[in-house]
Amino acid sequence: MSRSPGPLRLAPLVLAALVCTAQGALAQSPAVAPTPTQVSPDVDKAYAQLMAAPAIQKLLDAVRADHERSVEDLRMLTEIEAPPFKEQKRAEAFLARMKAFGLTHAKIDAEGNVIGLRKGTGNGPKLLISAHLDTVFPAGTDVKVKERDGRLHAPGIADDTRGLAVLLSWLKVLNDNKVQTVGDLLFVGNVGEEELGNLRGMKAVFNDHLDIDGMVGLEPSPPGAVLVLGTASHRYEVTFQGPGGHSFGAFGQVPSAIHGMGRAIAKIADVHTPSFPKTTFTVGTVGGGTSVNTIAPDARMAIDIRSDDMASLLETEKKILAAIDEAVVEENKRWNVNTLSVSTKLIGNRPGGRTPPDSVIVEAAVRSNSAFGHKTLLRGGSTDANVPISLGVPAIIVGGGGKASGFHSLSESIDVTDAWKGAQNSLLTVLGLVGVQGVSPALLPKRTARTK
Repeated sequence: MSRSPGPLRLAPLVLAALVCTAQGALAQSPAVAPTPTQVSPDVDKAYAQLMAAPAIQKLLDAVRADHERSVEDLRMLTEIEAPPFKEQKRAEAFLARMKAFGLTHAKIDAEGNVIGLRKGTGNGPKLLISAHLDTVFPAGTDVKVKERDGRLHAPGIADDTRGLAVLLSWLKVLNDNKVQTVGDLLFVGNVGEEELGNLRGMKAVFNDHLDIDGMVGLEPSPPGAVLVLGTASHRYEVTFQGPGGHSFGAFGQVPSAIHGMGRAIAKIADVHTPSFPKTTFTVGTVGGGTSVNTIAPDARMAIDIRSDDMASLLETEKKILAAIDEAVVEENKRWNVNTLSVSTKLIGNRPGGRTPPDSVIVEAAVRSNSAFGHKTLLRGGSTDANVPISLGVPAIIVGGGGKASGFHSLSESIDVTDAWKGAQNSLLTVLGLVGVQGVSPALLPKRTARTK
């Protein structure tokens, strides 16, 4: 077995090199916070111990050696459809692999998540490590993996099936090499991350497991990128209803649901939001009406509101809901009636927040990135990490390796050449947080268990 070049044989960390100067792909995603210019002495010492340990070098070599087999897991899982709310078959396949690699007590919970606990030596923290099972693609999508131009092509292969394959590889090499962590590792393949899944899987995990001390999630990310900000979002389904009538015979007697919706959209379009914290909205879909010569008895639209700050999101939401009510009043007034009504339904609720850049979990990722020669970019987005972050539980999202493109499109693909390097990098982050028996202490603090 050839030994992996470099990452653990670098010169000692030079803290000044930790300053984030995003380049290449990283430059395409703006930083949401400055990268720490130094890490705490405890974090630095723990990673120095990990880097110097032959057992850890052997473990990371094993990640590299497992790469080709891991790619076969990637192919297998990708070719099992997993649309939102229909993740069962992929969950069953993922569970079977987890059990085959040693988590014999793993199970599928009531929400559909696959969960397995790898116990530590005791008295250490409990770290959730996860990737999501679902994809954005509907049932019937061709998910056959095709190889061309040095890339693997298939819808969902990167987001987030690569993350699932990396979790399985970690589990296998940890058990094959009998590496005992100090803290517990809670392996999770979760449902409900995409579309209107509404983070239902991760919400269920944190509702059922109140003693989780931190989370490291895997998503497609360029080297060095660490997600620390969870963008919050609310989504509404808005329905307008009126009596309807003939376009000529009932004109002037009844209000149009579509006209009322049109007034609402115009008012929403004039809502002002702050540029910082970034806050956005859109009327994403519209529908309704009966025919071209009918005054519409119904109309409906869906609205997406997002912000990097909950207070800004709620203020924008307030303005939008007020605009909708004003539009209905105006449409009724136009015809001197009160027969047009509106109802709103919250169909998406993703909480948000930030993991502080100076927290141990972020410094661990920064230190690990440096060991692999990467500068760190702290970024934001809407992911499974939104749930723990909103609960005050430290959480980050990192990459699992591979060069991915075309997310959420039928042309999605990934180049897995040397992707094992990313799997090594993120595993080293995890090991520093939970500690390794006889090598390094656990860095992640234990928290007082939450209450429901």
